[in-house]
Amino acid sequence: MAISSNAETDHIRKLFNVEKAVIGVVHCPAFPGAPRYDGRSVDDLIEAACADARAYRDGGVDGLIVENHGDVPFLRPGDIGPETTAFMTAATRAVIAETGLPTGINILANAPIPALATAAASKACFVRVNQWANAYVANEGLLDGEAALALRYRRQIAAEGVAIFADSHVKHGAHAITSDRSIEELTRDLEFFDADVVIATGQRTGDAVTDEELSTVSGATGLPVIVGSGVTPENLPRILGGSRGVIVGSSLKRDGVWWNEVETDRVRAFMQVARDVREAA
Repeated sequence: MAISSNAETDHIRKLFNVEKAVIGVVHCPAFPGAPRYDGRSVDDLIEAACADARAYRDGGVDGLIVENHGDVPFLRPGDIGPETTAFMTAATRAVIAETGLPTGINILANAPIPALATAAASKACFVRVNQWANAYVANEGLLDGEAALALRYRRQIAAEGVAIFADSHVKHGAHAITSDRSIEELTRDLEFFDADVVIATGQRTGDAVTDEELSTVSGATGLPVIVGSGVTPENLPRILGGSRGVIVGSSLKRDGVWWNEVETDRVRAFMQVARDVREAA
């Protein structure tokens, strides 16, 4: 099988200008229309996202990813309304204006087309897609990989500069449908379907990837591999030492809880560990 030409481009260095990147997660509050929306004004919702983004920036992270994580329970892609794309675009534009950091988009659950639209309108530089190839039984039901549709849509809106960060052996999902295929094969599928960066995760938000799975995913692709869940200051040397970056949120929040605010002191301490790992590499 021919390797995608995307494997020739190092999107971690290209986007973040470092060898090993730390990407902070901006968990947006619930937007209007979501079950947990608390009645705040749009300005207040955007300020909540910007406050976390500033804390990450002041703590020294390399980039950000904005998520509609407050919109639980998440809809399947075909049921997500245009209001989600609109609110995510407004929040992301504000975050980028506040911080100037390379920023990505994750619209849950598994909505690459709204995420690409948001990225194009907000000048974000990448999207995260949890199910890029194959199909999985997730919390939201049966979810299909939408790589074929999403890549065509990306071309239609002239957003080919937006990179695809795709999960392998996805979290919050059962793997019965793909159980006859190894993690190596699932990872190769991402590369074959033109992903730019592969994400290895644990089983759920806050769950750390094992050394074995990280090694297996990394060994199956020429693309950069980063870790997308469960990263803490304690396990960062192990995880960052074996990967090209981390996506981190919960452990940098007050009390280590994802829905609390980001604490700059936690970010600074985390980034000191990251710098130590980089210097030792």
